[in-house]
Amino acid sequence: MKTSFLYILFFFISVNSAQTSKISANQINSVAFEADYFAGFDGFENYFYVKNNILFKKQTSNTLQYQNLSLGKLTKVDITNPLKIVLFYEEFNSVIIVDNQLNEIQKIDFSSNDVPIVASAIGISGQNQLWVYNSLNQQIGLYDLTTSFYKNLGVPIKETFSYYQTDFNYFHWIDKQNQWMSCTIFGRVFSNGKIDLYDQIQIIENNKLLYLKDNQLYLKDILKDTLFEIEIVEKTFANFYYKDQILSIFTNKGISNYKITIP
Repeated sequence: MKTSFLYILFFFISVNSAQTSKISANQINSVAFEADYFAGFDGFENYFYVKNNILFKKQTSNTLQYQNLSLGKLTKVDITNPLKIVLFYEEFNSVIIVDNQLNEIQKIDFSSNDVPIVASAIGISGQNQLWVYNSLNQQIGLYDLTTSFYKNLGVPIKETFSYYQTDFNYFHWIDKQNQWMSCTIFGRVFSNGKIDLYDQIQIIENNKLLYLKDNQLYLKDILKDTLFEIEIVEKTFANFYYKDQILSIFTNKGISNYKITIP
């Protein structure tokens, strides 16, 4: 009986240790710049950041910038499609689309749309569309950039967002109860489960996320219910960004890039 008890105890300790394993991060390089916020990088090693309400694109040979003084504070930058970068100015209920040279190619004023829209969340979607969360009816919708047609998806969302993130196919959000929810471009809404408390977070796959809590960076696999600590040099930092096995840590003076392998 005692032997059986020790075996069971050893089993649970082993499982727990496996779930809190560490991921080594190998530092590649660092890039110096001063910014208020780091928005991320694209596949061509161009870095996007905001300083004094100006969007900068730092390239190898030069740095581009875009500023719109008439629309107030730049609320969000979406670089999912580097050829159509989305700039959201929530105060003026507007979106600016710029190209890869940060030239303005389209302006959208939701206040003048045929369907009343007060946008509080924006992101690029597929098929030349924008994700829009319309706070007037508390619904997620899709706005066609060519026709200006807007359609609601799913049902009204009663819980407010603590975080949201979009890609071409999904609108993800985390509510005040820490439930991770998703909506497809076809309007299907589903839950990914409840997640841990966090200070900052980024969804990196449909079942995986990176989050910062108490100055420690973690990888969580919701499906497998596993948790990994990510080992990096920086102990305090402003924000982070992950893409294609590269983790960028932003410290207000620039970024440190790490190569990591996601299990």
